[in-house]
Amino acid sequence: MLYTVFCDESCHLQKDNSSVMVLGAMYCLSEKRKQIYSDIRAIKEKHGLNSHFEIKWTKISESKIEFYLELLDYFWKNSDLHYRGLVATGKDKLNHAKYNNDDYDLWYYKMYFRTLDPIIRQENEYHILVDIKDTKGGKRIQKLKEVMCNNIYDFNGEVITHIGQINSAESEILQLADLLNGALAYHYRNLEIESMANKGKIEFVNALQKKKNIDKSTARYESKFNLFVWEPRK
Repeated sequence: MLYTVFCDESCHLQKDNSSVMVLGAMYCLSEKRKQIYSDIRAIKEKHGLNSHFEIKWTKISESKIEFYLELLDYFWKNSDLHYRGLVATGKDKLNHAKYNNDDYDLWYYKMYFRTLDPIIRQENEYHILVDIKDTKGGKRIQKLKEVMCNNIYDFNGEVITHIGQINSAESEILQLADLLNGALAYHYRNLEIESMANKGKIEFVNALQKKKNIDKSTARYESKFNLFVWEPRK
């Protein structure tokens, strides 16, 4: 079976004043993408939005919260959609000299591997698409493919047949990954308690928390909403 995996990242830069990094993958059978896109565009239109409106965590507001809550419900009820998220804590205190050859990018690839590894099954085929973030993305993508394939002994690229970049505006499924990543980053950075906290975002995080306890890791192979909370060595 062929799966398409849409990957997004939040607070992924080494020096961005964030103590956490969130990596997330929203995935489904490739043959299901067209129907999922159609469903999500219908939800947009139901809420008076253009079908090409881009779903983004940064766009959540109190006035649009019903739309975003319906998207959360849609994800949860759709058995074809799956999410795997990794929250890396203590990012600002990591000892890269000791553990990562003084290379932040090495740690970044380790985290990406940990994010995607539970998704991959040797009997399936995977197309992995990563949101374009900056001009360095192309090199990072090629390195990620090398790391992923080597770690599962997929030297001929028969399991991970493609890793490439995609603009988030092109895929509502990738946009859903951005939404859940954003909620996790908001929660783990404790932004809900700030005086100027966004009420719409708080409501979304609370709704997600009611569906799944996001304060701890799930079982490794939980398929619907899978979460790993990584902590650095003491």
